[in-house]
This record gives sequence, C-alpha cells and structure tokens, in this order.
Amino acid sequence: MRKPRRRGPFDEAPDSRVGRLLPALSVMLGSCVTLWPTIASFPFLPPVGLLMLLAWRLIRRDAIPVWAPLALGLFDDLLSGQPFGLGITTWALCFFMIDLIDERLVFRDFWQNWLIAAGGTAFYLICGRLVAVPFGTHVDTVLLLQVLTSVLLFPVISLLCAWLDRDYEPA
Repeated sequence: MRKPRRRGPFDEAPDSRVGRLLPALSVMLGSCVTLWPTIASFPFLPPVGLLMLLAWRLIRRDAIPVWAPLALGLFDDLLSGQPFGLGITTWALCFFMIDLIDERLVFRDFWQNWLIAAGGTAFYLICGRLVAVPFGTHVDTVLLLQVLTSVLLFPVISLLCAWLDRDYEPA
C-alpha cells in the first residue's frame, strides 16, 4: 500500500492556479458525462456534475467559492437538456443547505456526507421531474432508480475528488 505523500517544510508548494481551478474543471467534466452516447430505454445516468460539486463541497469547504454553483449550474443546464435555470437554482440551494447543516453540526463523518449528498441529489432530480415532466406521466419508478444510482455512485465520486485533491492541499 502506498503511503500518502506529505509536503515537507522546504518542499516547493504546488501551483495554486491548478489547485483553484481543479474543482471547477472536474465539476464541468462531470457535467459533460451526459454527452456520452448511451443507448437506454429509460434514464438511469446520475447527475455526475452535481455529485462532483457536492463531493468537493463536503470534502473541502474552501474548494469551490459560494458563487460557483450559479455558474456551474448554468453550464450543466446548457449541456444536460434540463429546463433552463433548474441547475442554477437547485445547485445553489444545495450549497445553502450544506451551509445550514455546517452551522448546526460540529463535525461530520462520511456517512453524514453520504446522506447529505443523497438528499441534495434527490432534491435536484425530483425538482427536475416536477418542472420538466407533466404530472400525468408515470416516471416515478424510473426516477427512483436514477436516485438510487446517484446515491450508490457518490462514494466513488467522493474518492475521485479526494484523489484529485491529494497534491493540492493548502500550504
């Protein structure tokens, strides 16, 4: 097993521009996953961009600025085909929800982060269903499958964000 690399007091600091841009770029690449050509009879692909955003926010509070969910949600709205403004508002509301939880909790562990991300992802998908699909359609089981896929994928995305962040810890 590989030991984690620690920066010594005389080692050169990593490039701060890359450390600042890496979270936003990874969220944007996560939003681009919806462009991957898949053939499916029902939508099962989770909102990977939102999962990346939540993972970065839950792992490292200062990784993404407070205003970033607006711009990243706009980018996701343009790529995903959801109604315009859905990603902007729900991603910002998820950030505010996490800030409220941070005010109440002294510390969190991984299970609480997983539960918070599950709630935020379910909130986003349910709001998308309420806005984009007429009420008479029966897509609730498909929506439940998409929420379940998103919840089960969060630990993998959280590990990916932690792996990306391993060299860019604050000095």
